[in-house]
Amino acid sequence: MSITSVSSKIAAISLFTIGLAAASWGVAYAEEAEEPAASLELVDPHVFRVCADPRNLPFSNEAGEGFENKLAELFAKKLDKKVSYAWYPGATGFVRNTLNAHKCDVIMGFPQGNDFAQVTNPYYRTSYALIFKPGSGIDGVESLDDAILKTKRIGIVAGTPPATYMARKGLLGKAKSYPLVIDTRFDSTSQAMIDDLESGEIDVGILWGPIAGYYAKKEGGKLGVASLTKEQGGPRLSYRIGMGVRPSDQEFKRLLNRMIQENQPEIDAILLSYGVPLLDEKDQPITSAALHKE
Repeated sequence: MSITSVSSKIAAISLFTIGLAAASWGVAYAEEAEEPAASLELVDPHVFRVCADPRNLPFSNEAGEGFENKLAELFAKKLDKKVSYAWYPGATGFVRNTLNAHKCDVIMGFPQGNDFAQVTNPYYRTSYALIFKPGSGIDGVESLDDAILKTKRIGIVAGTPPATYMARKGLLGKAKSYPLVIDTRFDSTSQAMIDDLESGEIDVGILWGPIAGYYAKKEGGKLGVASLTKEQGGPRLSYRIGMGVRPSDQEFKRLLNRMIQENQPEIDAILLSYGVPLLDEKDQPITSAALHKE
């Protein structure tokens, strides 16, 4: 899902104290309706049915261009199934109107700690990140404690965990705020921030890592990304992301867990191809070079 999605997912937890937001996720998964009680699993045996946002790159879109689309294709192939989608904007009502309505069986990106769905084992871990123009004075910055940031105009998505740190560190005075919850059919918070970064309206942005990495990769080295892994004493900025299924679908969850374990190198390769800044449990980056050594 989008910075709205993930951020909103994460936002629902903290949410995103995570206040994903996930960014993105994480997502506006702050829903009022719970899944109806069910004793039988209702997962389609022939189709890998995915709940997704139709306009939410780098996560998903109707053209199948997002990394969650590619992951869905990978899992469907391994399970000898076809792929189908139940499309719904990544905002309030997403889980209720897709997964819990039995229109689909899995949400491809879902943060651990969110109670609106059962979450599989994580298949990647990442964090919020700075995105900036190399040579603009941000190179080498690894924390929001860095004094140079007090002289910069920072773009921040309102209601996300990094905003809490910025308030505590006195960085909001010159900041430009962007809305967390939007309708992705018409707007893109992340694209608006990137446009402002390129025009000079802001000096540095803070985005959910997969989104920052995606835009940096699109720009072919014109933008730099630095994962925020050193912050202390506040909401987490790093999250483990799995897949969301209905609580009743325990066998399906176990199957997905096995598929994640058996296909982790291929999963990592897909994520890295989209610029997702993958982190191990010690906050060290997972790179393509490291994968090729295995």
